[in-house]
Amino acid sequence: MSRFIQLHLLVSYPPSNLNRDDTSGIFKAFVGDANRLRISSQSLKRAWRTSDEFEAAMGGHVGVRTKEMGIKIFNALQAKGIDEKKAREWAKLIASQFGKSKSDKKIENNQDLHVEQLVHFSPEEQTAIDALVAELASSGVAPTEEQLKLLSKPKQAVDIAMFGRMLASKPEFNMEAAVQVAHAITIHKVAVEDDYFTAVDDLNNTDEDSGSAHIGEAGFGAGVFYLYVCINSELLQRNLGDDAKLTKQSLHALVNAATKVSPTGKQNSFASRAYAAYALAEKGDQQPRSLAQAFLKPLTGADMLDRAVKELTKRVSNFDSVYGKCAENRNFFNVETGEGSLEELINFIVE
Repeated sequence: MSRFIQLHLLVSYPPSNLNRDDTSGIFKAFVGDANRLRISSQSLKRAWRTSDEFEAAMGGHVGVRTKEMGIKIFNALQAKGIDEKKAREWAKLIASQFGKSKSDKKIENNQDLHVEQLVHFSPEEQTAIDALVAELASSGVAPTEEQLKLLSKPKQAVDIAMFGRMLASKPEFNMEAAVQVAHAITIHKVAVEDDYFTAVDDLNNTDEDSGSAHIGEAGFGAGVFYLYVCINSELLQRNLGDDAKLTKQSLHALVNAATKVSPTGKQNSFASRAYAAYALAEKGDQQPRSLAQAFLKPLTGADMLDRAVKELTKRVSNFDSVYGKCAENRNFFNVETGEGSLEELINFIVE
């Protein structure tokens, strides 16, 4: 398998607010002397790894990222008959193996059972926690130091292998991400618009008050986005315990999700779901490079997708001319022209 796999996607979104700040303002970037819409890499990665598509493909090999594992442990211990005081003490003790406890005092909503940092738990670690909970419920005795050694270097968690894990207090159990995802930007300049909306009270017959029951405002925009993903397939396989079959399965799941799954922001308001209109995959041992440079000059005109594909292919050719061949092999699909297919692209990547 080639060391690097690069994926270049063009996705056209209708009016949307896929990724927003705390005021519902849409994320932007100023590129090539023009405002662009932006979707953060964090938003993209979370949408992919938590999607039904990814879960269906990788069931049993997906971790969970949470501060609230202590609450889950506490509830499980109580459900097995351990009294509240012991359950709370033991749950905090177990959770603290993965990160510093948020508080030593019992506070509202079991906040004392939280850890300060989001922890990505692997399936192996979740299994070990469940086994310890069952053992403690059976013995009724507090966990020993040996029993509390629950952290492990993940080998079966595909999402951790791809996107990494950082534990500030236990760096020996960190994992370097094998998949790098760039912030997606529109290939053209965009003016962000305001969605001024109202809601009407269904029981208001307007005899006394004909006004709205609720008024709100949120930004939105539409555009064609360029997405770039770089995969170190050798690191991915090492992260997965040198399991070649699982590595291929995970690549299949990632590409399928990246081309078909949209971020979840404001989907109920805009239904802005979209599949990739164009995808280019490259394989080789050469140093990776993004093709975002193709869109430094914002594109204009009506035939946006066709022009975008031409700019990408021109940039690929120019990089090869200047630097030498930048990839050993390439494969693509183009929805506009009906060329290629997702299945062919995935088979090319996992060969």
